Amino acid sequence: MDQTVEYRAIEAEPQSDRPWHIETNGTNVIADADRHGTPRELFWIWSAANIGILGITYGAFLVVFYSLNLWQGIIAATAGAVIGFVLVGLVGLAGKKAGAPTLIISRAAFGVDGNYLPAAISYLSFIGWEIVVTTLAVLAVNTVLVRLGFDGGKATLVVAFIIVAAAGVTISLLGHATLLRIQKWFTLAFGALTVVFMALMWGQIDWGKVGALPSGNLAGFIGGISIIMAGLGIGYVAGGADYTRYLPKKSSSGAIVGWTTLGASLPQVILMIFGLFLTASNATLATTADPIGALAKPLPTWFLVPYMIVAVGGLVAATVVNLYSSGLSLMALGVKLPRYRTVLVDAALMVVGCSYLLFFSSNFFGPLSGFLVTLGVPLAAWTGIFLVDMFTKRQAGYVERDFYNRAGVYGGFGVPALTSLVVSTVVGLGLVTSTTGALAWEGFLLGPFGGKTGPIGSSSIGIILALAVGALLYWVLSASMQNRTRAATAVLEERIPAGRR
Repeated sequence: MDQTVEYRAIEAEPQSDRPWHIETNGTNVIADADRHGTPRELFWIWSAANIGILGITYGAFLVVFYSLNLWQGIIAATAGAVIGFVLVGLVGLAGKKAGAPTLIISRAAFGVDGNYLPAAISYLSFIGWEIVVTTLAVLAVNTVLVRLGFDGGKATLVVAFIIVAAAGVTISLLGHATLLRIQKWFTLAFGALTVVFMALMWGQIDWGKVGALPSGNLAGFIGGISIIMAGLGIGYVAGGADYTRYLPKKSSSGAIVGWTTLGASLPQVILMIFGLFLTASNATLATTADPIGALAKPLPTWFLVPYMIVAVGGLVAATVVNLYSSGLSLMALGVKLPRYRTVLVDAALMVVGCSYLLFFSSNFFGPLSGFLVTLGVPLAAWTGIFLVDMFTKRQAGYVERDFYNRAGVYGGFGVPALTSLVVSTVVGLGLVTSTTGALAWEGFLLGPFGGKTGPIGSSSIGIILALAVGALLYWVLSASMQNRTRAATAVLEERIPAGRR
């Protein structure tokens, strides 16, 4: 076969995954003949999902809640974003190997039935992010409409929600190929508008106050890195393979990790650093119930509509990624629905969650931080387990047909993985704290370490420890079980006469 023809066949979209058509693939393995695209496409997917102005709020958190100065904040923002998205890129390597969604590949470690636990955690995380991001987009639209004279009270919020939700749901409904096209346009358009926004806001920065920010302690520095990891990379990690499963198996692993990390972390780091600058002069950016709306107040009237486009568009781009992966996680839970119909289930849950945040919650940071920390712990633990399993046990690849067969090589329950997930999650939740009343039980292991207000309690280090403990414990348990199995097999072979083996 001519090389040019072969290359074109790989690049062309298959019938099941064409732009502007509903993607028909779900949790099935993508056939080699249908693999297409290049790792460079991952840059656009992850860049668009992270170009939203919410990154400025993360920078505000580093100053107000973790008491970091400028250089500490820059290092924490960069380290948290890069480390978090390197994890997403590494998980994405499994998609290239297996051709299946992340929470299907996870069955290799957890077993076909045991994997329901991480699938449920993943689904809750994606749903939570959809609600948070959509709420912020609705508040941004509402703020701009009020500034423009369209103040209809709660009715305006409802209209804004319908517009924002409809945009995200429609793109997610169509699926992977359409998402690829639109995320590229989103990155270019919203990136340009964000530059204009930053130029207009530059005059709001008090450089004297920026330089005078007091230095934070080690606990605040670790806490800043942890919350950025939880809010960015770890928040997306369970979808890492969802966008690489279409790539040809010969795709470069380094390129997959590199383009994912660059596309996702670059816009976030820039926005978080800008958030550090702004928050030195306006600390309310970290505590307001409408952080995106607060950023609109100093803007001239002529830029309000472009600001609404960039603020809402960037958040919609993030919602699209969450909706797509949450649908696949829901299917991994055993829900017998086509992929596109799972998006409608998510839309219904978004109505409930957004209604609470829009009409009943008076504080944005409390619910957000509680959500990030609480689900960040088990997701971090799952990430450690997943990566150890992939790098130590799946070098030769996966037995793809057995993802769907509890009688296959992966079995019904992966005891080492499940045990590691539960233990590391308990340890992690015992070493983090939350300002949300319903989560006051967290931090139950902090007594010997100065309590919830001590240096360990304020560091959110439980997230990092959950990842490390999950990885280490799974490595030890799986190796131990494998050794016991080999020993038992050897004993059995000794007892069976050679002629009967």
